[in-house]
Amino acid sequence: MRIEAYNQIQSVYQTQKPRQTQKTAASAYASDKVSISSFGADMAAAKAAVKNASDVRTEITETLKAQIQNGTYNVPVESFADKLFAKYQEMG
Repeated sequence: MRIEAYNQIQSVYQTQKPRQTQKTAASAYASDKVSISSFGADMAAAKAAVKNASDVRTEITETLKAQIQNGTYNVPVESFADKLFAKYQEMG
């Protein structure tokens, strides 16, 4: 192998010299931008609303608690049986 031939090929591909990038005037003043789509903004608003919402609807639970404490809470047996049977059919 001849070293002179290797040096000639090396000079063609310029493997010895690190390449320097040239900066253009536009890239010196460029800045990054972030934009959120309207769907993303809607999702963020929905997540914030859910996060701030209470997990318990007190207007419903307070009346049920009062009925249970007073002994006036009544569940119709037929309604309970129908819902129980519907859940059983969903599972099976």
